[in-house]
Amino acid sequence: MGDIAVVGIDCAFPGAAGVQAYWDLLMRGGDGIGPVPGQRWEARDFPAVSGSGGFIDDADVFDSDFFSVTPREAAAMDPHHRLLLPCAWRALEDSGRAPGDLAGTETGVFVGVMGGEWGRLTMSDLARVTPLLGAGSSAGMAANRISYHFNFTGPSLAVDTACSSSLVAVHLAAGSLLTGECDTALAGGVNIVLSPSLGMVYGQLGLAASDGRCKPFSADADGIGRSDGVGLVVLRRLEDALADGQRIYAVLRGSAVNQDGRSNGVIAPNRWSQQRVLDSAYRRAGVTPDRVAFVETHGTGTVLGDAIECAALGAVHGVPRETPCAIGSVKGNLGHTEGAAGIAGLIKTVLALHHRIVPASLFADRENPRLRLGERGMRLLKSPMRLPRGESLAGVSSFGMGGTNAHAVLGSAPRIPLASGARTGGARDARDAVGVFTVSGDTPEALRRNLAAQAEAVARRPRGGAAALCWSSNRIKTGLPHRFAVPVRDTDELVAALRRAAGPQDAAGSGGRPWGRPVVAFLFTGQGSEFPGMTAGLHRDSPAYRRHLADADEALAAHLGTSVRELILSGDERVHRPEFAQPALFAVGYALARTLTALGITPAAVLGHSLGEYAAAVIAGALSLDEAARLVVRRGALMGELPAGGGMIAAGAGPEELAELLAGEHGTVLAALNGPADTVVSGPLEALERIGRALAGRGVRVKPLPVSHAFHSPLMAPAAAGLRTESVRCEPPTVPVASTRHGRMLRHELMDAGYWADQIEEPVLMDTALGALVADVAPTHLIEIGPRGTLLQIAARGGRAAAAELLHPAPGAGATGRELAETVAALYRGGLDPLWEQLYAPGHRVVEALGPYVFSPAQSHWDRQALVHTAPPQPAGPVAVPPVTVPPVAEPAGAGAGDHADDPVLLAVVQAVTEVGGYPPERVVREARFYEDLGFDSVMIMQLKNQVEARLPRVGEVSVQQMLPALRSVGSLAAFLDDMLLARSA
Repeated sequence: MGDIAVVGIDCAFPGAAGVQAYWDLLMRGGDGIGPVPGQRWEARDFPAVSGSGGFIDDADVFDSDFFSVTPREAAAMDPHHRLLLPCAWRALEDSGRAPGDLAGTETGVFVGVMGGEWGRLTMSDLARVTPLLGAGSSAGMAANRISYHFNFTGPSLAVDTACSSSLVAVHLAAGSLLTGECDTALAGGVNIVLSPSLGMVYGQLGLAASDGRCKPFSADADGIGRSDGVGLVVLRRLEDALADGQRIYAVLRGSAVNQDGRSNGVIAPNRWSQQRVLDSAYRRAGVTPDRVAFVETHGTGTVLGDAIECAALGAVHGVPRETPCAIGSVKGNLGHTEGAAGIAGLIKTVLALHHRIVPASLFADRENPRLRLGERGMRLLKSPMRLPRGESLAGVSSFGMGGTNAHAVLGSAPRIPLASGARTGGARDARDAVGVFTVSGDTPEALRRNLAAQAEAVARRPRGGAAALCWSSNRIKTGLPHRFAVPVRDTDELVAALRRAAGPQDAAGSGGRPWGRPVVAFLFTGQGSEFPGMTAGLHRDSPAYRRHLADADEALAAHLGTSVRELILSGDERVHRPEFAQPALFAVGYALARTLTALGITPAAVLGHSLGEYAAAVIAGALSLDEAARLVVRRGALMGELPAGGGMIAAGAGPEELAELLAGEHGTVLAALNGPADTVVSGPLEALERIGRALAGRGVRVKPLPVSHAFHSPLMAPAAAGLRTESVRCEPPTVPVASTRHGRMLRHELMDAGYWADQIEEPVLMDTALGALVADVAPTHLIEIGPRGTLLQIAARGGRAAAAELLHPAPGAGATGRELAETVAALYRGGLDPLWEQLYAPGHRVVEALGPYVFSPAQSHWDRQALVHTAPPQPAGPVAVPPVTVPPVAEPAGAGAGDHADDPVLLAVVQAVTEVGGYPPERVVREARFYEDLGFDSVMIMQLKNQVEARLPRVGEVSVQQMLPALRSVGSLAAFLDDMLLARSA
């Protein structure tokens, strides 16, 4: 049998809500046994059944809104199904994946569930049977609901072999993985004690513990105590889990299932069958029993069951070995979780192998001497047992009342050597690396709730770098509509940011929901933005930027004969000379843009300011990197050969205001039209000084620009002539280009030698180019691509893109990787799903454990009266579909049904939706979408059609086919019905 990795876990057991709480309960030797809640039944009415057991505190709580389940359907659902859905979500998160990433995949679901109490309780009154109850009470739906809600298309089946159901489910899931039916599997089981009926059966069979506690292998053992429980594990083929870098808790080495056949009785255990299933499992795992360090037994605490199991275990494990085989049973802590018993034992064993310590077995202090454990080569764990270094092996047994036996063999996870530089990011300490921590929720309230939960989870960790935590959050916590993201370097900073965002006064924590992907435009800065050491901090922090800058440097070096990367990073003052400034700025622009596109930030359009057009042309597909590098080096060399002299000034005035001044100064021209009152003048220095003084006298803002020549003026004619003779290999752009040469969008024109020559001496038409870009693509975000903020200030002053968010990943000398991270964070908040791995060094791409998703506790879907059982012999009364308790939800004014009195059609639709879905009227707003927000399915749509026809008889009969296009929202359906009424009236 091939090896199967356990990569994710979630569970809830009595006294242990979650994996960590379960492990804590086991290690401290605690138990979850308590009195029967009145929600289940009145214990005093059933003296034949123990008044104690193991009960999950909040088994009635279900976040139906999260799973798009209507309140009416949630009330009809078997509580087993309601426990499984959030458990599945958290287990998948624990495996290091956002659950939504598996939608549409052949992920398998295998669920052990025993009996069908919910169906018996809710469908006994035939007059009250509904389709929702029919689907809600089916055992098979326990697995199918998970597959449906998560959109999994692999095998999906419920298993009922009584008490061995969940371990048999794990066995079947492993087989499905090994045959290639699925690549990921969820496997486990669930059990809720809904009535005293099975407890009465146990009592009549002499199997019930008087105090409701299982005491496995104890001299005080007197039977079974029943308990709730739910647990799921995520399984992958070991080689796949290793290839994907998933955390591996333990490895399933092999498993086996068999049947007692015709034995002492259909519910009597059979020693020989138990012995055979152990032998078969070890054979399939390729191990011998002497190598097994401990066995998590079935261990119910019945006198006969314990005796038979110990005899079978002794026959297999009583072989020559260095130390006796340790045994224990989690039922001492939890009670008998029946359909979930196998998964409870398996999760305990997986955690023991993961932590390398086996918890003690409760009630072991009074070991039953008649079991002769020592003679049989075994010992009952009276204290925790540490596991030695190297591989450890363990077994898990689970036996069904009807004779179906299962045994699984598990091993510790393989040791994986850390790659060179792992956790340190290579050149930099992990504490200094920046990342983006992400959290998402299905509502603003859910986002705040989970921000607070993540803050507390991170606060419990040792202080240190946060990069790996950020990477993990990007993989796991990004799938829901309301988004939060923050760039951080260490856990202290992260905790503070999360707590601040979770607070009621912080707007960032509200997590605005993006309704689409951001539309991004890149604005490439031109000459004048260069400075020694530009982007050095980003180069230090970003592996992606380092890689792309190296690519540009290599392309340029072939023509320049030296390294611009070294020039840039060394702080060389030569960066101000045109022959070096232009290649250096091109390299920075190209590397920044490629870093962003590698992160999944694809521009809808690009704009380059003068020299910036070269990098823009590469990103747009008009020039190759090598061709652009050749042209930029040639351009810089031609300009560097020009005689010194001339300069440029920026003036806060329009062309009309400057015309008279320019006419009086020979050689001065408009070099750039950046905005309505944002102009650059180029010409001789003395003339510029006179113009500047005149403008200043009028109160106009004037600023000399740090340039070496009078660019974009007739003085550039020799350089333009030199470039015009070049043969340029170019293509029509594949990304729209807003040309600052023409002041409009380029369609299919080539950016050839004539274009680049004209671009040198003609003015930069920034304002009209930006206006054309905004009109063409309507950007939601403008990103400046350059080492210093220039173009975003121009855009803000000109007001051309007032609605766009302005971002700059390298905004000056102090910029590091944080500004790049904030750019990515802002775009994620705006609806982008980045390619997060490009933000991190390989050593930081390590999945770390995060706090599980916290679902809303506000909705109770279990009537505390309808299922209260009365004492026999009175006949049970009819059982209605339990109503749902839904908390009031604040909605905009005018949202309630009472506010639709002036719109009878809308009122009728709201009433129909309320009736079918069970929502309070104030929840059914005009904008509510039937499928996404209200959780309607095809059955409910049929019921909605009938309700609408009954409430609006003048509409007549409406077919579902007619209604379907109108089912976008409550309001769209009302508008459709309004139109039908008008048509029929006419």
